[in-house]
Amino acid sequence: MRVGVLSDTHIPSRAPGIPSRVAEVFEGVDLILHAGDVSVRAALDDLAALAPVHAVAGNIDDAALQAALPVQLRLDIGGVTVGMVHDSGPSKGRRERMRRRFPGVRVVVYGHSHMPVVEDRDGLMLLNPGSACDPRQAKVPTVAILEIAGGDVSAELVVV
Repeated sequence: MRVGVLSDTHIPSRAPGIPSRVAEVFEGVDLILHAGDVSVRAALDDLAALAPVHAVAGNIDDAALQAALPVQLRLDIGGVTVGMVHDSGPSKGRRERMRRRFPGVRVVVYGHSHMPVVEDRDGLMLLNPGSACDPRQAKVPTVAILEIAGGDVSAELVVV
């Protein structure tokens, strides 16, 4: 399975909508994961035109979106268990904190910091796609592609 992963789009305060480059990168994905700070439902609707979307609530999402979205998710994607949350807390201790929060998962997707991360070690991949619309300290907007096949996982950050 090919999964498009993004976070912290902050629509419409940082961009009027999902950037067209994101649609290009996500062309043909089987699923899209949004790790929060979508801001408004319209952004999720735009993504849903590309592939089915799973999202978690972020701290700046409007009240209706926060009420509709879970704080965290646990999904089986192609036989691999994936956890997702917006804010994973400080970088120090993150791996063990995520192990406790999502026992038995292979991948944890998170956002909030706008800093892209792919760290796969000790049986746990931590994946932050950065921000497609508001990169801040990262300097360039990014998303990620998560590949899941036969129980194996890999992720690639893509500049958009």
